[in-house]
Amino acid sequence: MDRLYLIRHGKPSATWGGDDDDPGLDETGQAQARAARDWLLALPPAERPTKVVSSPLRRCRETAEPTAEALGVAIEVDPRVGEIPTPAALSVDERGPWLRKSFAGTWAEIEGDLDYDAWRGEIAASLAARGHTAVFSHYVATNAVVSQLLGVPQVLAFRPDHASITVLETDGERLTLVEKGREATTGVL
Repeated sequence: MDRLYLIRHGKPSATWGGDDDDPGLDETGQAQARAARDWLLALPPAERPTKVVSSPLRRCRETAEPTAEALGVAIEVDPRVGEIPTPAALSVDERGPWLRKSFAGTWAEIEGDLDYDAWRGEIAASLAARGHTAVFSHYVATNAVVSQLLGVPQVLAFRPDHASITVLETDGERLTLVEKGREATTGVL
């Protein structure tokens, strides 16, 4: 089984829905990105990632950069590990309440443009072929994978902190959870 690391992005310089819909990292987030790199590079060589994948959003790409640079590899941007798709009919002001309602329920109960239970399965399946990879993603996408692997229907399986590293293993087809990453002491919204 190959190791795979699912890393939540570092602390962004703005929250969603503010002046910047795609914020980069603030100073704390930049330090968290370097700390994630250092943790990954300190792993035994057989467990260390050799590839770096990121959500398209800037906060994830910036969190991935120190690791990619240290490994001497390019970042592969993969929308499948991106943020949860917001229903097209929702305004910016309606996204926060929609997320809060979604977080309180199950994947099958999320109202929107797609089958969110199937969406979480697709994220987990996309990771199964990514051994020896550091994947930089989001709070909800990380919960999608962890809840799928734990076999729980709730949207929130845990509360990954900024730059939290969840350890997974894959045989190329099946994905297993080794260890959940560090949890946040406060909520996202």
